Amino acid sequence: PGTPEGLPAIEEALYRGVNINVTLLFSVDAYAEVMQAHLRALERRHAEGLALAGVSSVASFFLSRIDSTIDQQLDAVAGEGAAAAAALRGQTAVASAKSAYRLWRQIYAGERWERLAAAGARVQRPLWASTSTKDPSYPDTKYVEPLIGEHTVNTMPESTIDAFRDHGAVVPGSVEQGVEEARAVPAQLAALGIDLHAATEELVEEGIAKFEQPFDALLENLEGKRAALGA
Repeated sequence: PGTPEGLPAIEEALYRGVNINVTLLFSVDAYAEVMQAHLRALERRHAEGLALAGVSSVASFFLSRIDSTIDQQLDAVAGEGAAAAAALRGQTAVASAKSAYRLWRQIYAGERWERLAAAGARVQRPLWASTSTKDPSYPDTKYVEPLIGEHTVNTMPESTIDAFRDHGAVVPGSVEQGVEEARAVPAQLAALGIDLHAATEELVEEGIAKFEQPFDALLENLEGKRAALGA
């Protein structure tokens, strides 16, 4: 997970040449820290004369969960802000992804990156996760069509793949369109009393719990089997 506690492990694993999928990213700020960890790992390898070409990584940015959380808060806005809140429904996730991709463009450019790229380094690819549409009023290709871009990965459930195959529109570079409008969304939410940072922090905590519980159950099951086989 791309948490403050996870960053040292991410960097160390990449430094050792272990390919990593950084997961549970919900905010642009967290994504920025993950990209820096990736670059530091590559720089450490390069300084020691280790190969860079074989080190791969993706950073998984979760989408529909963001909209599900923020939309609930928008729906609760009453009075003068209700119309503005209604207009913002379903915009936060894609806006966050577009802002994240703009930052990715900036970080994987310039002298620092070019030095690593010349030594064979690969970019850490942005991966769009949680791409099935949870709200039935939204298009079923909502988290695919606007996020097409160079080096991106989109992990779709089968139903979304089928929908996009059937009626999806392929617009090359769509992830780089409307970026300035996307970057304005956090301020628009704040004007309505909605704290995007706090919401994404809560999503991370929920996601960690959902990962921990089955992992602990798996380890317990394996320990039971090990003990039975040992006996």
